[in-house]
Amino acid sequence: MINITLPDNSKKQLPEGSSAMDLALSISEGLARNVLAASVNGATVDASTALKDGDSVTLFTWNNPEGKSTFWHSSAHLLAEALEALYPGIKLGIGPPIENGFYYDIDFGDQSFSADDFPKVEQKMKELAKEKLVYKRSEISKADAIAYFTEKQDPYKLELIKGLNDGEITLYEQGNFTDLCRGPHIPHTGPIKAIKLLSTAGAYWRGDEKKKQLTRIYGITFPKKSELDEHLERLEQAKLRDHRKLGKELELFTFSEKVGAGLPLWLPNGAALRDRLENFLKKAQMEAGYAQVYTPHIGHKNLYVTSGHYDKYGADSFQPINTPQEGEEFFLKPMNCPHHCEIYKSKPRSYKDLPVRLAEFGTVYRYEQSGELHGLTRVRGFTQDDAHLFCRPDQVKEEFQKVIDIVLFVFRSLGFEEFTAQISLRDKVDRSKYIGDDANWEKAEKAIIEATEEKGLDAVIEYGEAAFYGPKLDFMVKDALGRSWQLGTIQVDYNLPDRFELEYMGSDNQKHRPVMIHRAPFGSMERFVAVLIEHTAGNFPLWLTPVQVNILPISDKHNDYAENLLNFLKKHDIRALVDNRSEKTGRKIRDAELSKVPYMLIVGDQEAENQSVSIRKHGGEDFGLMSNTDFVKHIETEIENIFEEKETI
Repeated sequence: MINITLPDNSKKQLPEGSSAMDLALSISEGLARNVLAASVNGATVDASTALKDGDSVTLFTWNNPEGKSTFWHSSAHLLAEALEALYPGIKLGIGPPIENGFYYDIDFGDQSFSADDFPKVEQKMKELAKEKLVYKRSEISKADAIAYFTEKQDPYKLELIKGLNDGEITLYEQGNFTDLCRGPHIPHTGPIKAIKLLSTAGAYWRGDEKKKQLTRIYGITFPKKSELDEHLERLEQAKLRDHRKLGKELELFTFSEKVGAGLPLWLPNGAALRDRLENFLKKAQMEAGYAQVYTPHIGHKNLYVTSGHYDKYGADSFQPINTPQEGEEFFLKPMNCPHHCEIYKSKPRSYKDLPVRLAEFGTVYRYEQSGELHGLTRVRGFTQDDAHLFCRPDQVKEEFQKVIDIVLFVFRSLGFEEFTAQISLRDKVDRSKYIGDDANWEKAEKAIIEATEEKGLDAVIEYGEAAFYGPKLDFMVKDALGRSWQLGTIQVDYNLPDRFELEYMGSDNQKHRPVMIHRAPFGSMERFVAVLIEHTAGNFPLWLTPVQVNILPISDKHNDYAENLLNFLKKHDIRALVDNRSEKTGRKIRDAELSKVPYMLIVGDQEAENQSVSIRKHGGEDFGLMSNTDFVKHIETEIENIFEEKETI
């Protein structure tokens, strides 16, 4: 018999040679029917994996993220099998699971493929799924793998195999399909009931623009049709909320080919919205003891060599800027932190001066592949609400917790009530992508874990997701459609202070290294605004929206009163416009509704005579007549209530 530890630390005895599925059966047949994969000692594996004495095991169903990921990975293999059956001779790239569904990159050769072909592929997938084809894992030598995929004439798999070693190559087979894959997979295709192919896109092999462009097919599957129907309804809602669509309709931002792909242009409405977001955070930062700084858009190459950014990202950055002086190179700024290190270093610091908190809305530039650009969420030039705190080791936890308070204040003030915290640590095995020594990493990781626990945050730990210079706490925010977005981030860094030789004079009259905390509650202004647009469907909070009031004169003779009313509102810092077009009032109301203006003030003879307004709120609610002064008080009270309901820092 072998002893197995379950997630609640209880023990289970099983016969030697038992699998994770046998464990599920020993608990209940219902659980066994729903098990998709398992975690054995922290590694996600097939449910058929044999267990050993002392293993810690967690069983994954559709209700677990790991279960969904395995389900969708297996669905990608099912898609590939269907495509091979329908389009003989195709070559396969990769087919991973993604956050919602999966994709597979396909080389169709001379054969044509489009969204018109989706129905027949979906039908084939359903036919294969009903056969309950078992996913069989087998280990294979590198030589045999090369021989197999050479016979299949699959250059993409052969290229992948080149980077693998003997003992780490596995194949998965289901039905008439075999793929190079690490796994894991669900037990068989039977649970895949509802199938929908969503879209196609071009994708360069391995993300390299110099290599062949393949056809990427996106899809999603579910165990129940009702879940697929709900998902498709959310997708329809997402289309209506798409920030690219609303950004154009609300005149917030635009792009220009002449300016360059991935470089957004903020229009007056968008600039006004962005200014208010910046001022909102600047006020919160000022109250929390931050000092505002500004740094250039470029920096000398040596700055980024010192910081380590050049070694890590230099090849993927914009090309260097060469000056008339021979050998002198500058780069567009990829990060603000090296500049802030130099500001800290600009004068001697004492332990009494710490913490030093430097904040900047700093624009940075990173070269993203053209195929990866997407509206404001993936751009080449973006502004971070960046700040760097330089503190003594004994101040790290307190400062980290204060930053958490600011992040939560920002989220709650803007209506992001659902979020989880992700503690991103180093990869347990591969340490090659990180800088700094183990002792500093361990101190930084310990500080983040303790600070998060003491704040009572519901946090998950993800290994391998740390920044190259330190661990971090990422905030995963859920929007109105239940989608998760990574927005705010906080990072603890012992390494850049070492690389820049930052110092402070301690109480012992000796020089010491400060610890650096990086933080950005918004993450980037561009990405945050994109998420905010889709979360609110463009119906921004009253304090934030570019235009709060549309004044609608019933006829031309009421235009003078409308203009006087506009000036009156402006004196009370209420943002308003007059719609004095020669249109019917109904048309003006419809246009104001489409523009998502929170309030419409309809003015005619009665209103002009009584210095009053007829109020209609966005969405159709009528407030009736109100004096101009009372309307101002109404607006001021509504904005005050928004902030009074939120946690203060």
